[in-house]
Order: sequence, then C-alpha cells, then structure tokens
Amino acid sequence: MRVSVIQMNQGSEKQANLDQARRLIEAAVASDRPDIVSLPETWTNLGGGRESREAAAEVLPEPGGTGGAAYEMMREIAIGAGIAVHGGSIIEKGPEKLFNTTVVFDATGTEIARYRKIHLFDITGPDGTGYRESALYGAGDQIVTCQVGGVTLGLTICYDMRFGELYATLRERGAEVIFVPSNFTLQTGKDHWEALLRARAIETQCWIAAAASWGSYEERGATRSVYGHSLVADPWGHVVAKASDGKGWATARMDRAITTRVRRDMPILEHRAARRVTL
Repeated sequence: MRVSVIQMNQGSEKQANLDQARRLIEAAVASDRPDIVSLPETWTNLGGGRESREAAAEVLPEPGGTGGAAYEMMREIAIGAGIAVHGGSIIEKGPEKLFNTTVVFDATGTEIARYRKIHLFDITGPDGTGYRESALYGAGDQIVTCQVGGVTLGLTICYDMRFGELYATLRERGAEVIFVPSNFTLQTGKDHWEALLRARAIETQCWIAAAASWGSYEERGATRSVYGHSLVADPWGHVVAKASDGKGWATARMDRAITTRVRRDMPILEHRAARRVTL
C-alpha cells in the first residue's frame, strides 16, 4: 500500500482550503499514484476564532446521505481517482458542541469509518500561549479501526499521540497502520513531533502516517505557527518519508513484509499479554 500524507498551509477561509487540498491531492496522485491519501487535522479551517470554525463545521450525514462541501469533495476525489481518502479531520457540527472528526472513504466513495478526537488540547505552550480545545469541542469516546485493501487502519488525531495506551489498544485491535493528522504547534513540534511519532511506531510495531499543517495563521488577532514536517515512519521507527517546509506531500510504500518481520522477531504484543498485571 502506498500512502501520501498531504501538508497544507490552511487558513480561516473554507473554500480556499478546499481548493488547496484538491490541488495538492491531485498533484500527489499524478506524481506518486498512492492507494490512500491523508489530509491534516482540521484542514477546512485553521484560525479566525470561534465564528470561522462554526462556519466551517459540517453536519455529517447518515450512511448513504449527502454531506457538506468538504465531505462531498473527499468522496468525489475517492471515486474519481479510485483511491481511499483519509480525511485528516474536519469540524463536525454536533447538537451542543463541535467535534474534531476523521472520516475515511474507500475507493468507491463509501464512508467506512468516523472517529472523533478523544484527547482535547487544553495546554499552555512554552511561550505562555494557552490552547483550550474543549471550549469549543466535545471529546470522542470510541476507539476506531477500519480496513482498506485488507490492511487494518487505526485512527487518531494530533494530541492523541501523547497517550500511548490508545495506540497499544489500536495494535491489540489489529492495526497495521495508524494515522495521526495534526496541527502541531511550532514550539512543541521542534522538540516532540518526530520523537513521539517514532516512539508510537516502535512500541506498536505499526506504520505511522502523520499528515500535518505547516506555517502561520491568525487567531483572534495573534499570529500562531504550526510545525509541519508530515511524515511516514515504519514499524521499526525509521522515518521513511518526510515533507520539507511548505505546502506539499510525502509518499511511502508501506510493505507488510517489514511489519511481519518486526513483529515476528520482537513479539511485543504476546509479551504484553503474558506479563499484564494489575497495579
């Protein structure tokens, strides 16, 4: 399976973000012929405050129904290119709060998975900047996997990567590839981004596919920056593809023979089950 992780520099204008995503996906498909493409976290909106997030939000349809502009664009791309589309995350309009939600389409344009971000980003950054994702978003409560081409995919979003128990559970549920679409801050990204993703790959013996946003955006009159460096890591923890600064993508072939060999020679899952204790 070949995966392309798309790196965007999105802003607060939804239609401009949709246009940018389409151009990048079409270029990646023409150049690298991936089986699946992955978009960053909240690729339809970054910045602008509460109003722009609510304006970008979409009510996700029941199975077989018609969705909003981003939902239908992803479905159209999947059908037109004959590939699976991992929709990074978009802003879902809930009954009371918004949700940070991943949607996955197979090559027929059928939605095969939906995941709401479990761990919300309520932190104070190294420079004192506060982030309170829970002020707008509700937290998901379901761990989600799906299958594309016989390969089991695990779904996570950004801050989830700091919670290894989620990734261990995805491995136990059969994940071979774990997606981590992100808007990782510049200050934390330069120190933690690659280290955390490699750690999640090593401990789960899964491929990690992390599409990220890059560059600067405006948030309530202040300029904020996100790290980018979208990457794919193999089950041994090697970074096998990585995007540079700027908009673009990175593509890697995820070889199941590597997964099989790593898991055979170091049977972590079996050891974890055999040594599990109650603390």
